[in-house]
Amino acid sequence: MATSPENPVQFSAIPPIVCYCLASILMTVVNKFVVSGAHFSMNFLLLCIQSSVCIACVTLVKRLGIISFRAFDWQDAKTWFPISFMLTLVIYTGSKSLQFLSIPVYTIFKNLTIILIAYGEVIWFGGRVTGLTFVSFIFMVFSSVIAAWSDVSNAMNDAIPNAGMGSIHDVTGVVQKLNVGYFWMLVNCLTSATYVLTMRKRIKVTGFSDWDSMFYSNLLSIPVLALFSIVLEDWGTENLNRNFPAETRNFLLTAIAFSGAAAVGISYTTAWCVRVTSSTTYSMVGALNKLPVAASGMLFFGDAVTFGSVSAIGVGFFAGLLYAVAKNNQKKAESRTLGDGVIPLANRKP
Repeated sequence: MATSPENPVQFSAIPPIVCYCLASILMTVVNKFVVSGAHFSMNFLLLCIQSSVCIACVTLVKRLGIISFRAFDWQDAKTWFPISFMLTLVIYTGSKSLQFLSIPVYTIFKNLTIILIAYGEVIWFGGRVTGLTFVSFIFMVFSSVIAAWSDVSNAMNDAIPNAGMGSIHDVTGVVQKLNVGYFWMLVNCLTSATYVLTMRKRIKVTGFSDWDSMFYSNLLSIPVLALFSIVLEDWGTENLNRNFPAETRNFLLTAIAFSGAAAVGISYTTAWCVRVTSSTTYSMVGALNKLPVAASGMLFFGDAVTFGSVSAIGVGFFAGLLYAVAKNNQKKAESRTLGDGVIPLANRKP
């Protein structure tokens, strides 16, 4: 059959996509729980513990003979360090935005990363944005606007009755909190796009396998996170007690350790998904993943279920589906072009 050569590629993309979706949901929920403490401020320490647990897990699994990856090499480390540093920025800015924003708003705004990556692929890899793809981008932006409007409206409605007629302190605090959250969300979108695009280039240069990239990314991030934590975070006894209250300390540390083990999944499936599909498709899968992620926020954290929030999720999901159709049509058109023996210069890889 004419379509048989494509089927192995299509089926081979299913496992990494499914695994990435499950890992991203798990990581989002666990990280939201950890950073939701009223006085939590030690994000660098949190991420350092997660990366350390992650390295301990993969090292153990390697010694058991279940997986294999390269032994540590200084030249490989030097080549991969920029990727690891960017991953540190991605995870940190994600944890900060998740600390101030609800899970539905966070997942919807992650759509904007797709747009940045798509146009990054145009510049770096000779990609192309079709008309239908552009329309999907418009809906992604529209869903983000709806989400922001709904988020601000709900926050103001909750704050105004509590503030009383003569006080605006609570309202001002809510506005400042939202501004901080959206600032970190913007930085996270920019760093995420840069990370994914750069990782795609470096994987080709280094020839790293999925486990290699995961091992080096997390290992090299540990000293960076530890240094930032020591320099920028308050290690005083009083602050440690605020971040890790005695009554919930053991449970919180267990959750952090669990999230570190789960980081093995998100690190590996990210590299796996990018390699088997493309960096843009990887981000699209994350966009389609917003329904179960948003539902988890409403289920576990009591995020508001309003017409605005549901509409934003629905529009965002539609944008993701539209984008998937656009990319599929584009791939078929390129396949027909290649079948005719014409190789566009824009699609040649360096």
